[in-house]
Amino acid sequence: MATKKDKRRLKIKYRVRKKIKGTPEKPRLSVFRSNKQIYVQIIDDIEGKTLLSASSLAKELELEKANKTETAKKVGRFVAKKAKEAGIKNVVFDRNGYLYHGRVKSLADGAREEGLNL
Repeated sequence: MATKKDKRRLKIKYRVRKKIKGTPEKPRLSVFRSNKQIYVQIIDDIEGKTLLSASSLAKELELEKANKTETAKKVGRFVAKKAKEAGIKNVVFDRNGYLYHGRVKSLADGAREEGLNL
């Protein structure tokens, strides 16, 4: 059963998604935040395909006892590197109904540091 907080986030998510669409030229960078992990996908909404994804569970990140905000920043840098290799420079940031602070902001800042245009 969804809590009030979950219902509120879903309402915000749908309101934001009405305005945001990922195209092949400028795909959508979608963030999902669980209590322990953070997941990112770069999605082309027209084709309906995920172009690439990354998460805090990736073995390439070598995360050792970092707090969740630092982990999110590392995931942002990692997804930006993967996007550059795939030829993606510009994305539309979809915060997925989460407030833009903390781990979500840290992920976006990490992606910007690696040269991804949000």
